Amino acid sequence: MDLETFRWLLTEPGQRLLDAAAEAHAAHAGDPVRTATEVRRTESDAARAAAALTQVRLRLDAAAKFGADAARMYFTPDALEQATRAAVAAHRAGRLAAAQPSSVIDLGCGIGGDLIAFARAGLTVAGVDLDPVRAAIAEANLAALTLGGAVAATDGTALDLRGFGAVFADPARRGGRGRVFDVEGWTPPWSFVQSLFDRAAVVKVAPGIGHDLLPDRLEAEWVSDRGEVKEAALWCGPLTTCRRRATVIPAHPAGQAGLATLTEEDDPYQGQPRPVRDLGDFLYEPDGAVIRAGLVTAVAAGVRGGLVDEHIAWVTSDDEFRTPFARAYRVVERLPYREKQLKAALRARGVGSLTIKTRGVDVVPEQLRKRLALTGDQSATLVLTRIAGAGAALLVAPLP
Repeated sequence: MDLETFRWLLTEPGQRLLDAAAEAHAAHAGDPVRTATEVRRTESDAARAAAALTQVRLRLDAAAKFGADAARMYFTPDALEQATRAAVAAHRAGRLAAAQPSSVIDLGCGIGGDLIAFARAGLTVAGVDLDPVRAAIAEANLAALTLGGAVAATDGTALDLRGFGAVFADPARRGGRGRVFDVEGWTPPWSFVQSLFDRAAVVKVAPGIGHDLLPDRLEAEWVSDRGEVKEAALWCGPLTTCRRRATVIPAHPAGQAGLATLTEEDDPYQGQPRPVRDLGDFLYEPDGAVIRAGLVTAVAAGVRGGLVDEHIAWVTSDDEFRTPFARAYRVVERLPYREKQLKAALRARGVGSLTIKTRGVDVVPEQLRKRLALTGDQSATLVLTRIAGAGAALLVAPLP
């Protein structure tokens, strides 16, 4: 979609075409051929018809990230994929708003997901993006949600940032050939990101970023949403409150998201040998954000337990706990680790549907499940890991 076509979509005829495309999509149950045929009877310009059809599809896809807002927003496929989930953006915006900066500029704002969250948190916002289409979409999205803010298509690295109270940067980590793993290949590159480290700034980075790239003066926060690690955020300058943080945004039955957070201050084992102990009655699987932040031993302390192995992120305890930082299981029994005996043990227990969780062992669950060829009518969860350096198979029951 080019800029001229997008700007036409914002006109009254463009809005009517969007409505017609949405109605056609619903009437034909999403059938792409029949929907496109009907829309092209309404609009003869192929580019405009294609843009409207794409927006209808993207708005449906975007509901997973943006909820009800998605129905009023605009997207491109790549920008939607890269956009921050609304719950994660809202958490970050709330933290930043608590610092009360005079304003915040978003360098590389994309379609405006974070701008929306910042504006809703009461911040004065501005966004820039190298791509004029994305910048125009971000501006339109703020307007569609009746939020204030200024957006421009320009190079954020060339701006004088001293007039802004805080800077947010989300370097693009994809190029024409896919994901870019070299930090100097990001846009803007790591050398520019480093220039933000001593001022009030937040930088969104990939959750797999190496700890060796992170100076001690920064706070690195790993965030997971509904069990999936989504990002790491670097809090710089006066926004730093600790060195490592894990924040977990769980899904609640009522659909409302809360959050829980751990830092190194919650870990009594920082700087000490990792606590390893014998297998207890309960097993705890730490959230991915906790693992990335290096705070597994904080979870162990919280459940009055220890690790099953010094190098494995499984925690065990004799006590039953509910914690947002780990999934809890009751240990049912220890089964033979060798595949032939394991197969016989599972068949003897009537297991047919098997969830396999692995950590620290060279096992591909899908391949093992196929080789086991179980046919029973019982469901079970199997943990394959190492305990005290040796392979172990544990039959466990997830706690509600």
